[in-house]
Amino acid sequence: MSRPHDIALTALAPIVWGSSYIVTTQFLPNLDPLTVSVLRALPAGLILLCLVRQVPHGLWVWKMFVLGALNFAIFWSLLFFAAYRLPGGVAAVMGALQPFVVIFAARFLLGSPIKVLSLFAVAAGAAGVALLVLTPEAKLDMWGVVAGIAGSASMAFGTVLSRKWQPPVSALTFTSWQLTAGGLLLVPFAPFAPTDWSTISGMNVLGLAYLGLIGAALTYIIWLRGIRVIQPAAVSILGLLSPVSATLLGWFFLGETLSAAQSIGMTVVLLSVFVGQYALRSKSASTKPTLAALLPTRRSDTVAQGHEGRHVDR
Repeated sequence: MSRPHDIALTALAPIVWGSSYIVTTQFLPNLDPLTVSVLRALPAGLILLCLVRQVPHGLWVWKMFVLGALNFAIFWSLLFFAAYRLPGGVAAVMGALQPFVVIFAARFLLGSPIKVLSLFAVAAGAAGVALLVLTPEAKLDMWGVVAGIAGSASMAFGTVLSRKWQPPVSALTFTSWQLTAGGLLLVPFAPFAPTDWSTISGMNVLGLAYLGLIGAALTYIIWLRGIRVIQPAAVSILGLLSPVSATLLGWFFLGETLSAAQSIGMTVVLLSVFVGQYALRSKSASTKPTLAALLPTRRSDTVAQGHEGRHVDR
């Protein structure tokens, strides 16, 4: 598969993530963020684990818990905390800073060069997100801002380490391990969640099924595959498409207004994503995994040995 096709496929993940706002507000208004996080990660991870029938061994066990914490447990917890403490627009701008952290983390952990043009693209993208989602009434809360930045940093390091720690398994198996680990890390905190389980409805089940199977399992298979075949920084910049998707879905399904400033912001974000991909394009030809990388592998004996996967820096 060519790089443009890899980028287009990977971009589907943040586009789908943009629907999380509508699903959460329309289908899960009676559930607290912690409960949603647990029920989104763990069931999806266990279902995938049953499909692949492979478990990590040796060093991969603790690495999966680190990645599960960074990409899910810590990230989702801080993300929801920031969303409660900050207006949605401010929280989205905090999330738009994630590519900055990925660019510098990839430099120190992977040795990837820092492209000046990519920094300008990310800065423009963050400004575009601000135009897209901020309102004049938006106010800052110190702890909310700290949580938003820390949450972005958590997933940023999770993105880079997901490239650095590549087990010799498919993206499907890799996703099942991370989701399960992240869900297990959240379980001890579930009893403290304020959700009244007697209020669980059929609509809740549908919303959780969508967030877990589509918004987590499927999208993270695509996302982790993208990290494997594209530079982590280029993948992270695609995350700027999420607030664009959320805004368009809110306009189309909920009848929300779309102002001139939002239209400009949307255009700026799309241009920044394009420029960022151009700046981070690979200058050397390389062989990329095909869609077969999404499928589980039967080489479980290789995983059982606990060896490191071969890292290819494209």
